Amino acid sequence: MSEQFLVVDDDPTFTRVLARSLTRRGFNVSVARNVEEALIQAREETPALASVDLKMEGPSGLELIAGLRELNPEMKILILTGYASIATAVDAIKLGATNYLPKPADADQILAALNQQEADAGQQISSDPMSVNRLEWEHIQKVLTEHEGNISATARALGMHRRTLQRKLQKRPVRR
Repeated sequence: MSEQFLVVDDDPTFTRVLARSLTRRGFNVSVARNVEEALIQAREETPALASVDLKMEGPSGLELIAGLRELNPEMKILILTGYASIATAVDAIKLGATNYLPKPADADQILAALNQQEADAGQQISSDPMSVNRLEWEHIQKVLTEHEGNISATARALGMHRRTLQRKLQKRPVRR
């Protein structure tokens, strides 16, 4: 019997490719486009593994973690996002995610992250400091998280105009 794998992402191309790849590896895959669909799917057939996108239409993928944990406390949950930041990674792990991975990621990387027992102590950490743009991005993400994703409240807290903040959020800095 194959393991049930739930893929939650609002990108139809990504979900189609990932589902096909996981099916080839022997998983029974179900796909959901948002938090509500994911909970319905998970209640019908409780998954052992889940890949959850952070930013989707409606509630965030972070809000799905508790619901999935309620259905199966042993479920391995990976938060997958194109908007990776230290603040959201910490939140995901605190809420019960098994791991956190920035996009783009393929099926092998996703499965490796889900099967990782603990942090890789042998992983090289760059001695180069983060760029100023990256530091600014991380700080904005932290304040945005503190204000529960509210752009206007975040802009006020940062002392900038809301539209300026929105422009900064659209420009994702190079990771360094």
